[in-house]
Amino acid sequence: MGRDMDGLTVRSTASPQLMVDAESAADDWVARLSVAGRVRDDAIARLHALMLRAARHQVGRMPEAGALGAARREEIVQSAADEATVSVLSRLGTFEGRSRFTTWAYKFAILHAGVEVRRAAWSNREIRLDDVPEPSETRTSAPEAFAEGRDLANAVRVGMAEALTPHQRRVAVAVLVDEVPIDVLAERLGTNRGALYKTLHDARKRLRAHLRAHGYLPAETSTEVNP
Repeated sequence: MGRDMDGLTVRSTASPQLMVDAESAADDWVARLSVAGRVRDDAIARLHALMLRAARHQVGRMPEAGALGAARREEIVQSAADEATVSVLSRLGTFEGRSRFTTWAYKFAILHAGVEVRRAAWSNREIRLDDVPEPSETRTSAPEAFAEGRDLANAVRVGMAEALTPHQRRVAVAVLVDEVPIDVLAERLGTNRGALYKTLHDARKRLRAHLRAHGYLPAETSTEVNP
């Protein structure tokens, strides 16, 4: 037996027959997960087995997981499967049947496993919310191309310093320059992914406007203004 999650007893194993994705139609999954008693318990066990398989596959394909060690990877797989199972059960009412139920459910395991791996990989890494870095000195083979690229890089740096708010600038540098995973940054800043995506969207919009105003980008087209 697995650990209890919000009053739901989740089994960590299931027979091979129960792990076949195509054994039931989507409405059968939803129906079995929505009733009470042994039928629901068995359906949750099947669901958890599927979440384990999806989480283990996702962890195995992420390069960041390689340095975590086998024991830590297995902890992440189990945790992600547990969280994904709870997520699916809490969102049964949102399933619209546009895809197979298992395809829909797999996405939750993949998401949770990815978040867990990135958090673990960055757990001991410092995130410096610095100002805009200096442009790179990497040269191209053509002096003209290097000069143009350097000029644009400086314009972007000035634009980020002048057009963005301090918060927008810190988030943009962390995500776009330092490549900090957005879910990791959200956790460090005590916010959520949605808020950071909104911050990045607004920052990009301000930066594009700044570059257009200074002649580094063409003027907005009617399609961009009225999509």
